[in-house]
Amino acid sequence: MSSTADSAVDTSTKRRDRTHFLYIAVIAAMVLGIITGALFPELGKNLKPLGDTFVSLIKMLIAPIIFCTIVLGVGAVRKAAQVGKVGGLALGYFIVMSTFALAVGLVVGNFVQPGEGLTIPTTPTAAPAESKTTVEFLQGLIPDTLLSSLTSGEVLQALFVALLVGFALQKMGKAGEPILTGIKHIERLVFRLMAMVMWAAPIGAFGAMAALVGATGLGALKNLALLMIAFYVTCIVFVFLILGTVLRMVTGFGVWSLLKYLGREFLLILSTSSSESALPRLIAKMEHLGISRPVVGITVPTGYSFNLDGTAIYLTMASLFIAEAMDKPFSIGEQISLLVFMIIASKGAAGVSGAGIATLSAGLQSHRPDLVPGVSIILGIDRLMSEARALTNFAGNAIATVVIGTWVGEIDKEKAARVLAGQDRFDEASMLDHEDDPAVGDDGVPPDREPALSGGPR
Repeated sequence: MSSTADSAVDTSTKRRDRTHFLYIAVIAAMVLGIITGALFPELGKNLKPLGDTFVSLIKMLIAPIIFCTIVLGVGAVRKAAQVGKVGGLALGYFIVMSTFALAVGLVVGNFVQPGEGLTIPTTPTAAPAESKTTVEFLQGLIPDTLLSSLTSGEVLQALFVALLVGFALQKMGKAGEPILTGIKHIERLVFRLMAMVMWAAPIGAFGAMAALVGATGLGALKNLALLMIAFYVTCIVFVFLILGTVLRMVTGFGVWSLLKYLGREFLLILSTSSSESALPRLIAKMEHLGISRPVVGITVPTGYSFNLDGTAIYLTMASLFIAEAMDKPFSIGEQISLLVFMIIASKGAAGVSGAGIATLSAGLQSHRPDLVPGVSIILGIDRLMSEARALTNFAGNAIATVVIGTWVGEIDKEKAARVLAGQDRFDEASMLDHEDDPAVGDDGVPPDREPALSGGPR
């Protein structure tokens, strides 16, 4: 290993350690908030502004996050579409599975109803807006100016403009590449801001949990525990039963053997709460499994923006929980509308720990602004749920790569069988985990693994 490589590994280790510190701090703050709320209820209630302020910081970043991720997501569609069959199959599969995951979250949330019986007292706000006709709703999607869509706080306007800009950049072809590159840099800036804001999460979690327990008593913890358990069980069932069945029917391989092969990547994700930390390793391991470079190079990076099964389940279940806890449940029509919005808004939320909270806030802001303050209710346990989101996202993308490779006939099944049986081991010594490794491009694909337009299984 070169000194550069050693430095990269050392830097990565420090970054993981810092993430663990934040994780521990949030848990400690949550416990302290519970104790404060239980022993000093009035003080706990008075600490509610701490949680509300943190949610306000998240809301500040919603519009730019939505704009950047959607514009770049549409750009990814254009790139994937250029390679024809593989790109089309990948996009179709991702849209179907993420939509199905959102629907599963709605079904489980309605069945379990973890927020039932938990009535959170809310601060009186402005009177709710009157219901709009369809024409008024559509007219409201158009902002006064192009830039005002990012400053007005209207999430659907930001989404509408982002789609327009994305499609316009598609039409521009190569002339639009510099603009996409600029938006990518803006996205990195916004996510850097998000990472900075997340360091205030322990303060927000302390205030939110103290206020929750102070207002409702320790019984509220049962509801939060039920939500967390239901979410974890749903993710496990989704991966092993639904995705596992798809994998077995299409490829003949068992899901457990594939997940065991990716064991080190799962440990890396647990240490960072983000599936993107394992992106370069997933690309390398999928190639080692016998899937061709074009399929891996197209499917994996695109899946990281369009195939977020764990995030999808979380968004719908958390939305229903907040609505029930605030005694303002969604109607069936609002649930369907929320699902449609989340199908689009969830794209690109895999990059940074904390983006799930931002996307959840965006969905509530667009449909039920009166529920946005309720995001602070789950702030304390969101960090505990982020690992399940990231692990489910990663497992979904790994399974998708094998499935799509099988569909297009670009997998060496004999080699895959040997790899999954442990007979052909992956060379761990040649891999780096560091996201800034110079050997890895912006899309997470090392130069020697860039997708080509032809080539067979390795």
